[in-house]
Amino acid sequence: MPAIDRIQDFADEIVAWRQDLHAHPELLYDVHRTAAFVAEKLTAFGCDEVVTGIGRTGVVGVIRGRGGRSNRAIGLRADMDALPIQEVRDLAYRSTVPGTMHACGHDGHTAMLLGAARYLAETRDFDGQAVLIFQPAEEGGGGGEAMVEDGLMERFGIASVYGMHNIPGLPLGQFAIRPGPIMASTDRFTLTIEGRGGHAALPQHAVDSVVVASHVIIALQSIVSRNLDPLQSAVVSVCTLDAGEAFNVLPQTVTMRGTMRALSQPVREAIKERITALVEGVARSFGAVGSVDFGSSYPVTENDPDEASFMADVAAGLVGDDKVERAVAPMMAAEDFSYMLGRRPGAYLFIGNGDSAALHHPHYDFNDAAAPIGAAFWARLVETGLAKRAG
Repeated sequence: MPAIDRIQDFADEIVAWRQDLHAHPELLYDVHRTAAFVAEKLTAFGCDEVVTGIGRTGVVGVIRGRGGRSNRAIGLRADMDALPIQEVRDLAYRSTVPGTMHACGHDGHTAMLLGAARYLAETRDFDGQAVLIFQPAEEGGGGGEAMVEDGLMERFGIASVYGMHNIPGLPLGQFAIRPGPIMASTDRFTLTIEGRGGHAALPQHAVDSVVVASHVIIALQSIVSRNLDPLQSAVVSVCTLDAGEAFNVLPQTVTMRGTMRALSQPVREAIKERITALVEGVARSFGAVGSVDFGSSYPVTENDPDEASFMADVAAGLVGDDKVERAVAPMMAAEDFSYMLGRRPGAYLFIGNGDSAALHHPHYDFNDAAAPIGAAFWARLVETGLAKRAG
């Protein structure tokens, strides 16, 4: 597989780091062991700066090139947190934390960026600064936003920023990217139906909140099919329903929770308006009261066209143009790297994980053969984006 020879020399170490991180997964912002592991490695590699506590538990390493002429800085981001999933595979490096595992490959993302850091700290064959960003709480905690709000871009003078994620099903040694929206926005919602409780044998004296909720769920599915342009992409899903405890009691209240996703801000706002109108209107028609609360959200992850082309060109230089998909279909999953792209131009790229279980699945495991490829990609991106000038 394509890689940089020097990175290939210590590929076994990158794999060992990844498997150590896999065995010790941590959730959201509680990535204290992982952050300490990263900071220790960056210090040992000889990074010019190693800063902890950015965005609560994020880590940033800075490597200055030998060019000596430019202060331009580019950011490379890896996420560190795991998921609340019980691992089922009997791996030698299986998770030691019950109910927690790296089911999305953030252990691999961290290891790849550490591999690039080691190489770049040794060679420094670029003009400017490589800013290595290790982020907590991507899985629903908004760690990207926390780091940005903590002054990440301004403090380190980042001019452009780049992210990468592994994708099961994309062959090993291949990359995929697209200009414009590449991952969806996401908004969580909580819907509450307040009816009038009563005896199951006397429904005429009650307002059955379960029946109302059932009509609401069906009505919500009309948003994408009947309120949006068919050429637009969106998803509205109700994922939980809490109602009552007794077999013979009509509950007073039903609570539903779910998620909505879109690839543009106008569609996102339209969906919110329709959810609110349908919940309130359907409930009112049955004599109940409906309310909506929108919770944590991530914006659309939107690649700058020029930066997406740049990332694709770097990947093609590493693996060949035939191994780079430049117009991959967008995904309806969400990513809080979107907050970083909201502050600086940049792009987000997918790296092949080969034939593995899907992301967020208890059988998933990051493909260690991808680690030196990803590390080499990061190294080449820095050397290309901060190329030395002749003279």
